[in-house]
Amino acid sequence: MVMHMKMQDIADLAGVSIATVSRVINQPEKVKIETRQKVEKILEQTNFVANAVARGLVVNSMKTIGVLTVDVRDLHFANIIYTIERQFTDFGYNVILSNTGGELGEKKRYLRVMLEKQVDGLILIGSVFKEHTGNKHILEASTSVPVILVNSLLDGDNIYSILCDDSYGVRKAVNYLVSRGRKDIYYFTDVKSASGIAKLEGFVQGMKENGLDSNNVIEVSRTLEGGGDGIHQLMAEKRKVSAIICGEDLTAVGAMKALTELGYRIPQDVAVIGYNNSILAQTATPTLSSIDNLAEAMARQAVEVLINVLQGKQVSKKILLTPSLVTRGSTELI
Repeated sequence: MVMHMKMQDIADLAGVSIATVSRVINQPEKVKIETRQKVEKILEQTNFVANAVARGLVVNSMKTIGVLTVDVRDLHFANIIYTIERQFTDFGYNVILSNTGGELGEKKRYLRVMLEKQVDGLILIGSVFKEHTGNKHILEASTSVPVILVNSLLDGDNIYSILCDDSYGVRKAVNYLVSRGRKDIYYFTDVKSASGIAKLEGFVQGMKENGLDSNNVIEVSRTLEGGGDGIHQLMAEKRKVSAIICGEDLTAVGAMKALTELGYRIPQDVAVIGYNNSILAQTATPTLSSIDNLAEAMARQAVEVLINVLQGKQVSKKILLTPSLVTRGSTELI
């Protein structure tokens, strides 16, 4: 009698991942002999019959990738999405995009929708997809398809992380400002995502290493107005300020706008550094120095990793990219 079992059932019985079972069925030569024999024994004992969808995970796939982001309007996320979509098109894949918003229930719902559409893999853009309250929904999704996290880290058998070292980026900005004689440096922090926390930690570490006050942190909203509010708070408290580092280019532009309106010269009186090296940095007046977190490079790496996983190749579970500081008129007199 044929048992109507799912690939997950076979994987559980054999003590391996779904990806391994799929490789044994479709590309057995790419699986270690001991593992292959163990899986093949389970397949034989259960009279498992792989359906077309299960085989499609590696061979004759649905050629569809699910991409999730919390806010498609965000310039940083939009740049990553565009690069991913173009790259997968070149590989002959279709991309389904979901704009989930930040609410956990919606993120879970869209994950379920993607899996119901039988996508070959999932890419989650932004560290906001890693929840403080637990990530069971992502771990469960990874039992069906490979999951790629862009700028976030989560351990799982079928989960792969592409990261930018945000802590290093902000620490480098602090060191750069100190080397230019700036000491009264403040950091405008916004979202408390994994990336946001890493940036804040980089600031604290950089300030401590230079013997400066690591408590010079102002919480602002991740908006143009948020950057302005941070400046007005500093001035209301009569703080001495020689430089501002922001967790986003958008808040940095807001800070620069407020500083100019209050009569401060940039960079003579106050230097400003943003984060993401977006188009905003190039169009601001003066042009904005910004930490380049390599959005396009992370996107290309995400595509490459997922393609390799679908082809049964061995890939690294974690890829860490090093950001760079791009200096412009907001820190350097032209």
